Amino acid sequence: MRSLTDILEEYEFLEGDERYGLLIELGRDLEPMPDALKTDATLVRGCSAAVWVYPAGHDGDRLHFLADSNAAITKGIVALVIAAVQDKPAAEVAAMDVTGALAPFDLKNQLSSNRTQGVPNMIALVKEHAARLAAAGED
Repeated sequence: MRSLTDILEEYEFLEGDERYGLLIELGRDLEPMPDALKTDATLVRGCSAAVWVYPAGHDGDRLHFLADSNAAITKGIVALVIAAVQDKPAAEVAAMDVTGALAPFDLKNQLSSNRTQGVPNMIALVKEHAARLAAAGED
């Protein structure tokens, strides 16, 4: 998965529909999520489209998530959230300002509000999982 910094560099050179295209491409590049993991338990509440985020495990203390959506643009937004935290240490993600990391993408002004309404819930889910793992690592 590309880093958020690399994605932002490309995103800043693009405009309008090209940005939509990049988001769709990012969504297509997400690691495949098996249908068996797309359950009510992994469904992110508050999203206009169906979004699933699954903590696929961790290598040492590094987090790894699988995610998917049934809508192409939303899947790209999910990919941005995942890019911000993927394979980072749990304690770092728990303390991270993910919203701030995504701020340069200006998603609220680039996309309709119904496409971005679930982003805080995605971020909360990822951060809660990271905090649980970080706390467990301290024991």
